[in-house]
Amino acid sequence: MSAPDAVAVPPVRATPGRVPRFTRAQRVSHWVNATLWGVALITAAYFKFGWGQSLVHDRELVRNVHVIFGLGIIAAFAVSVMGRYGAALRQDLRRFNRWSPDDVRWMRTLGKSGNAKLGKFNPGQKLNAIFVGATALILGATGSIMKWNKPFSTDLRTGADFVHGWFALFITITIVGHIMFALRDRESLGSMVSGDVSTTWANHHRPIWAAEVTREPVVTPDGNAREPEQLDA
Repeated sequence: MSAPDAVAVPPVRATPGRVPRFTRAQRVSHWVNATLWGVALITAAYFKFGWGQSLVHDRELVRNVHVIFGLGIIAAFAVSVMGRYGAALRQDLRRFNRWSPDDVRWMRTLGKSGNAKLGKFNPGQKLNAIFVGATALILGATGSIMKWNKPFSTDLRTGADFVHGWFALFITITIVGHIMFALRDRESLGSMVSGDVSTTWANHHRPIWAAEVTREPVVTPDGNAREPEQLDA
């Protein structure tokens, strides 16, 4: 099986002691996505819990902002994976479907296995990305039914409202958890600003990915040295 990076991507400038992790396009996409989700959730809280209603009285304005930013999540993602500058993000999307025995070991121990040699993302990050992507589609579909509801039956509108509310709660919990874990690993979080991490962090936390970037073999738990394409494929 070929490695997930077997496509051309825009080059990332490496510096001594640092390993390039995210391209500028990936970082912009991440922060645009974070902003869109933030506004969508804040405006949702306006209707669900009444937060901010004493400051903003125009409910229709808030409703329109919520719809625009909610659908903007899907639109922004579609744009971010297109063209040459979306190549790196498309690579990373392919990684989410690739699960190694070390990923399974990491999951079974809830991340406590010191012997698990991981690729660019740990299994928790993979599951988080898959869930966020799927939830964005579900919220977009159910929200559209709620917004433009005339063609739909009462039962379908009621069901859409029910599903939308629960998945909004699930995604809020997921995003809060994502932020908490990110704050615990400042270097990983910093890579979403600077685009790189230290060689020490890469070799310790993501040895398979570090080998993939540097093209150097890594010793696996069975004591054998393998090429990075064999490890993160």
